[in-house]
Amino acid sequence: MEAKVVRSKRKTLSLTVTREGEIVVRAPYRMSDEAISAFLQKHAQWVEKRLKSVAAMQKLDLSDGALVTLFGSAYTVKSGRAHIGEGVLALPEEGREAALARLLKKFALEVMTRITERIAARYGFSYRAVRISSARGRWGSCNSDGVIAYTFRIAFLPPALCEYVAVHELAHTVVFSHSAEFWEIVEAILPDWKARRKALKSDPCIEFL
Repeated sequence: MEAKVVRSKRKTLSLTVTREGEIVVRAPYRMSDEAISAFLQKHAQWVEKRLKSVAAMQKLDLSDGALVTLFGSAYTVKSGRAHIGEGVLALPEEGREAALARLLKKFALEVMTRITERIAARYGFSYRAVRISSARGRWGSCNSDGVIAYTFRIAFLPPALCEYVAVHELAHTVVFSHSAEFWEIVEAILPDWKARRKALKSDPCIEFL
């Protein structure tokens, strides 16, 4: 397994796989090559899984006539003033990726606010606000003030997975950690949460051109 080794004054080893599929090990200056090799072998299964995920990353086709699925519904791309509606995703001729990102921030806020409100009302959760971010590393988050944030990229997930993310973040308004009590709350609402969580982890990232 070939990997790029970056040495520094750090005290521990770390392992990452970039979006370009490069394996990078960050190691202390004095760490031996043998120790680094053993570290790589120990995490070989994780690296393989991550490489497959990177290979599956989708480059969005935003040409006229292409289909883009948002929240489980298909939209046909066409040229025009940027908007989403009635099965159409209209984008300008130039700067389509940036225009789509702007649209999705508004669209995701509408949809995820609706989903979050519905679940909170039904199960008695209390939260402060719903916001949309541009995060890449996580689908959602909840801070100690009860503000729930979803990445606009959540729009590419099917409704069942969006619901799981919402339940997950709402559960954090009650239990901030991932303790047994936290998962009991999630399971009481979504008995199949493990299957949804697995599907969420296997869902490829959406990468803009």
